[in-house]
Amino acid sequence: MKTMILGAGLVGKAIALDLITEPEYEVVAVDIDETRLVELERAGIKTLRQDLSRPEVVKETVKGQELVVNALPGRLGFHALKSSLEAGREVVDIAFFPEDPFELDPLARQNNLTAVVDCGVAPGLSNLLAAYGCRLLDRADSLQIYVGGLPVKRQWPFEYKAVFSPLDVIEEYLRPARFRENGRLVVKPALSDPEYLEFENLGTLEAFNTDGLRTLLKTMDLPDMKEKTLRYPGHREKMLILREAGFFSSEPVIIGKQVVKPVEVTARVLFSKLILEPGEEDLTVMRVVVSGWKDGQPRIITFELLDRFDRKTGIHSMARTTGYMATAVVRALTSGLVKRKGIVAPEFLVYEPEVFSFIRQTLGKRGIFITEKHDAI
Repeated sequence: MKTMILGAGLVGKAIALDLITEPEYEVVAVDIDETRLVELERAGIKTLRQDLSRPEVVKETVKGQELVVNALPGRLGFHALKSSLEAGREVVDIAFFPEDPFELDPLARQNNLTAVVDCGVAPGLSNLLAAYGCRLLDRADSLQIYVGGLPVKRQWPFEYKAVFSPLDVIEEYLRPARFRENGRLVVKPALSDPEYLEFENLGTLEAFNTDGLRTLLKTMDLPDMKEKTLRYPGHREKMLILREAGFFSSEPVIIGKQVVKPVEVTARVLFSKLILEPGEEDLTVMRVVVSGWKDGQPRIITFELLDRFDRKTGIHSMARTTGYMATAVVRALTSGLVKRKGIVAPEFLVYEPEVFSFIRQTLGKRGIFITEKHDAI
């Protein structure tokens, strides 16, 4: 199976290293950053240096492949997915772009292709668990998703580091959060409605609104749904100050004779402190709560995940949970378990008979475990 990975960052690297453990995958990793490619070459992975910011380049680059994994930053993701579909390639996508992926559904169906989008830990695994929880109930009324990737070591000033693009971090704090209350769509600023939650072995974390429901707003008809991001207490307020002070603005300003965008300066200078370095340990925590009715009684189903940096492989937890969810779907797709064509949201996979159990077992083999608890209200 000729498989091309677009983007060789920490998550793309984890995907490539996982897929080459099985001989049926012939993997090529593509990135503009030579240093990333050299590291993969040392692991025996074929690489290609290419600027994927132009759709026509993506379309030409993926020719000759059978499957594309789109692990590019969000700002490049939608056009890379579109170009891959135009080239006749099936796709597993973790770019988490802001555009509506269902706009590409006619293109995918026209070419008889499957593209599984938002295929990370959240969105991705969270969508699967949400849909699975709803299927376990006779009637589901409420969905709550809490998720965050955190450094194990809390370090001033931000107490946060990420495995993905700093611009994508900023985008998460800029994009208005959409959720549903009492059957109505509600839109609030990101970072709003803070609350504190307790987690075993972690203590108190702070949750706030982000736009993480994504496809669930179209595919699941629950009267109440929300998704919140988890961080160490205090991080949210610092990001809110920077945002309101204009450091995240994309409006150009003139400094001397130079025209610059504040957000680009922020991403380049300030947020260089937010990138996890090799060997720097992190963790991923997620809680998905589905409430409703079963056999005439109110019930709550809670799924939880706590994953940590893998000291043996040196792969970060967020790269593991995001990347291994993507590779589990790659394996399900190439083995014929995923039969649906068009744009496939992760929650759709629950309705494919064997896919959910296959993904859960595949993650378990890689040390990523999901606990499940059923409670009466």
